[in-house]
Amino acid sequence: MDLRFTPAQDALRGEARAWLEANVPQPPLPSMDTADGFESHRKWERTLFEAGWGVVSWPPAFGGRGLGIIDWLIFEEEYYRARAPGRVNQNGLFLLGPTLMSHGTDEQKQRFLPAMARGDQIWCQGWSEPNAGSDMAAIRTKATLGGDHWVIDGQKTWCSRGVWADWMFGLFRTEAGSERHRGLTMILLPMKGDGIDVRPIAQMDSETGFAEVFFDGARVPVSNTLGEPGAGWNVAMTTAGFERGLLLRPPGRFLATASRLNELFAACGSPSDLRQDVARASMAARMYRLYVFWTAARLQRGEVIGPESSVNKIFWSEMDIHMHSTALRLLGLSGVADDEWVDPFYFSMAGPIYAGTNEIQRNIIGERVLGLPRG
Repeated sequence: MDLRFTPAQDALRGEARAWLEANVPQPPLPSMDTADGFESHRKWERTLFEAGWGVVSWPPAFGGRGLGIIDWLIFEEEYYRARAPGRVNQNGLFLLGPTLMSHGTDEQKQRFLPAMARGDQIWCQGWSEPNAGSDMAAIRTKATLGGDHWVIDGQKTWCSRGVWADWMFGLFRTEAGSERHRGLTMILLPMKGDGIDVRPIAQMDSETGFAEVFFDGARVPVSNTLGEPGAGWNVAMTTAGFERGLLLRPPGRFLATASRLNELFAACGSPSDLRQDVARASMAARMYRLYVFWTAARLQRGEVIGPESSVNKIFWSEMDIHMHSTALRLLGLSGVADDEWVDPFYFSMAGPIYAGTNEIQRNIIGERVLGLPRG
């Protein structure tokens, strides 16, 4: 693997850095988990799109620059370095978008991808259910074929951005009597309509970053089926690979956190008892960067990333907790309260749970990567 960037990639980095330094909103946008903050972040998505930075690796026909995944990783490093706003449409841009390109029809790609890139359609994910969290194969929400529509009944929960999202991509059981991975279908559906009831879930800070969604005879056109009916598990595994792999958590995010942690360490007088923890955080962020660029090089060669993405998910989620818990220990020594570290610490604690719990990931690694017998 050649670790050197090309002159074109260096130029892209310089262009991105200059644009971000000139355009990142100041003061920072309000929380995207509030009504005003959500719309402010939607406007930011449009600003990125109009400047050509919304989805740099997507084809130009869908609003991108047609660049490679290495170029996207470079942009993400600069994005986090500039402390730019969180991406309110990350479920669409980084999870559904690539899945649509792999499994969608031409009509679906033209209908959804450009609007997603502009921020006109903000997406949430409808997988988890009250009795099917990390075990997606236990999904029970039904979609019954009724002419040219699916009729949906059941409940989804923990839908990130679901309170104000425009659309959901969800996994539903479409074959009566089917069990586990069989008989599931991925369906794209609007969040407003008859038979759809969206209820906010309050977080510890009282903001509504999640929703539970109830379906009572909701009708969705069959043309909104992503992939073949009954083959939703394979489509969902494509999405899960992006979620657990390099798209949802690019290394730029953790490099920026490690840099801030080093600054905090110096500002707190560089206490010797935390020196090793700070160093470990910096080394982990750089190791993760090398791993992700290596993975990206494999993808560029046409290789497919499979269950080993579970290793990646465990690594970045545990690294995130270590970084933020180290920061809080430093702040405790200094006697300073800093919400810029406290709030992300709370969020980091969810990392081993969302995108499939780390316990589930270890089972996947044992069975599908190492070939161990099922427990």
